[in-house]
Amino acid sequence: MEQKSKSKQHRATRVGRVVSNSMEQSIVVSVERLVTHRLYRKTLRRSSRFMAHDAENACQVGDKVLIEETRPMSKRKCWVLKEVLEKVKV
Repeated sequence: MEQKSKSKQHRATRVGRVVSNSMEQSIVVSVERLVTHRLYRKTLRRSSRFMAHDAENACQVGDKVLIEETRPMSKRKCWVLKEVLEKVKV
């Protein structure tokens, strides 16, 4: 039986917008998703906020980023910045 190596594990990823970068090496990313109301069938927009590790302080508020799940780095931070998909226009 073959075992998967740690580098080939599938980790959860999310795409969202940076809403805060006021901390050192940390960002807050807001991820939006669409859900349908069970009774009225109306599409609703729901958002979740994730704290992510940004080692190089590369992100600005408004940037579109890809984050990946990782080991817990602090009480609330268990995501890491994978790449910046779109920079905000200054």
